[in-house]
Amino acid sequence: MSDQRQHEGMDRRRFLQSTAAVGAGLAIAPSILAQAGGTASDDINVALLGAGAQGQILMNACLQIPGVRFKAVCDIWEAYNLRRVSRLLDRYGHKNNTYTDYKEMLDKEKGNIDAVIVATPDFWHAEHAIACMEAGLDVYCEKEMSNELAKAKQMVEAQRRTGKLLQIGHQRRSNPRYLHCYEKVIQQARMLGRITTANGQWNRGAQEPLGWPTNAVIDEATLAKYGFKSMEQFRNWRWYKGLGGGPIVDLGSHQIDIYSWFLNATPKGVIASGGTDYYDKNTHEWYDSVLAIYDFETKDGVVRAFYQVLTTNSSQGYFETFMGDQGTLMISEAAGRGSVYREQGAHVPEWDRWVKLGLIAEPQRVETKDDSGAVLDVRETVPAQEYLIPIDMEGKPYHQPHLENFFNAMRGKEKLTCPGEVGYETAVMVLRTNEAVEAQRRLEFGKDEFHV
Repeated sequence: MSDQRQHEGMDRRRFLQSTAAVGAGLAIAPSILAQAGGTASDDINVALLGAGAQGQILMNACLQIPGVRFKAVCDIWEAYNLRRVSRLLDRYGHKNNTYTDYKEMLDKEKGNIDAVIVATPDFWHAEHAIACMEAGLDVYCEKEMSNELAKAKQMVEAQRRTGKLLQIGHQRRSNPRYLHCYEKVIQQARMLGRITTANGQWNRGAQEPLGWPTNAVIDEATLAKYGFKSMEQFRNWRWYKGLGGGPIVDLGSHQIDIYSWFLNATPKGVIASGGTDYYDKNTHEWYDSVLAIYDFETKDGVVRAFYQVLTTNSSQGYFETFMGDQGTLMISEAAGRGSVYREQGAHVPEWDRWVKLGLIAEPQRVETKDDSGAVLDVRETVPAQEYLIPIDMEGKPYHQPHLENFFNAMRGKEKLTCPGEVGYETAVMVLRTNEAVEAQRRLEFGKDEFHV
């Protein structure tokens, strides 16, 4: 087999793999088809701007929400993303118009849509979100707000100027399990006591570059118009500086946002180490791994937080842990993790009361017997008692509660859980972390750096 044919075969495999998971989530439920047939006075008409993998995930979540109707789809990959998503929406009963140019969409759909979901590459977010708000539309914009802080700031300023809603896609902010842990475990009961340390990670296994069908190539002129040098770059934009922000932005942003939220603080400084140690630097301009340490000044004292993101090994997946002198919270967006662990010195009757109040579930059995024959070291600690978090997602996709919050805010029923000002704080943290890796030294955050 020639090198060219081998490369094309690999591209096709990677393309199919990258779209299979998205397609699997788009099975048409009869209940969704039934609700798509009618209209109501409070229906929200939506356009999807960016119909790639993430856009399709958000679309799928929206289709589970009553009263949301897609009217338009815009994507520059007309031969694949645009046609595929438009046809899927048609099958759901959402008759829609298609566009490759967002400006044309905003012009022709004026008066026909109420909101836009922006799921384009990071370097387009600011231009797209600002244009939509200035067109009088509310915006749900995927994170990161931008790969440039100046442009992220412009998004917040545009929101204030237009008065439109701007929800940033840090979906854990609306996740019922995270809300329960923040409001009940940390704020109300203070189960963890004084939090001293946090850590988290998102590890992913090594992957080949994403490919594309040879019969659906975007022409060079169109790619250049929208900021891409090739199909390779278009499909793998997250790895290129100036287009994406690397894994600390793509993955770490979600979790570092949780540090700031749960600690009610922003960091004073960051030390970070990273590099492109595994992949070809010509195709992976961003670091393939980053290790970072932040220090947060909270009202109870300093909290040191460690974060690790890997793209070469998937060990233990992704989670966040908050550790205090009375207990530990481990939580993840994945349903398999969500527990509070009681320290040996914690007041047991208090924990029993919290179980009765439903803040935590009955404790899990702790196995302390050691059958290995080894003699326990005096420095070892008895395993902490585990209490599960008694809240689940009720079968909803991860992004659905956050989108529900956005649409409910449009109806005046709720406040946004992640408005632009909050998303901007996280953008500062992660984009400056990339700077810390580059500088190879600790970077300090200014007191006013997180505010617009």
